[in-house]
Amino acid sequence: MGTLKTEPALGRVDLLAKPVIEALDRWPDAAAVAVDDVLVAPIDAELADTAAFCEAYDVGLDVSANCVIVAGKRGGDVRYAACLVLATTRADVNGVVRKMLDVRKASFAPMDEAVALTGMEYGGITPIGLPADWPVLVDARVAGTARVIIGSGVRHSKIELPGAALPLLPNAQVVEDLAR
Repeated sequence: MGTLKTEPALGRVDLLAKPVIEALDRWPDAAAVAVDDVLVAPIDAELADTAAFCEAYDVGLDVSANCVIVAGKRGGDVRYAACLVLATTRADVNGVVRKMLDVRKASFAPMDEAVALTGMEYGGITPIGLPADWPVLVDARVAGTARVIIGSGVRHSKIELPGAALPLLPNAQVVEDLAR
């Protein structure tokens, strides 16, 4: 895709965060999308932010997805969710996500909190390898892409995979109109 030089992700674990490696190692052999169809490409870490990345590597915003971590409180408990939306859209945090988390108010998790809880770098957080009890909310437009670019858990690479692989992730739910 674009000018990225991809190869099977498990062949380049140096380009993946530890939780991502562990999740790919557990990828079911019988999954509808084979783990070998999860690809990774090195990138310049300074270009990891979506707009800069897409421009530098000739990747369309319509095939690049952002994973944002959302937090909300209910009865003293903090509830987290990961939201995966196309770069052309924004997650409906205080509408759809708030209702799905069953919290009064939801907002983006603070950077240091998101990094500490995921074991991933800010700007590279991906839905692959997140804490097992977090819902992974995948906008239907992302799941419907033939292939999509997502983070790899680190800023110096990106993952390319079929959109159809995303609903296969633990606790993943495809959500219509997750994003506006």
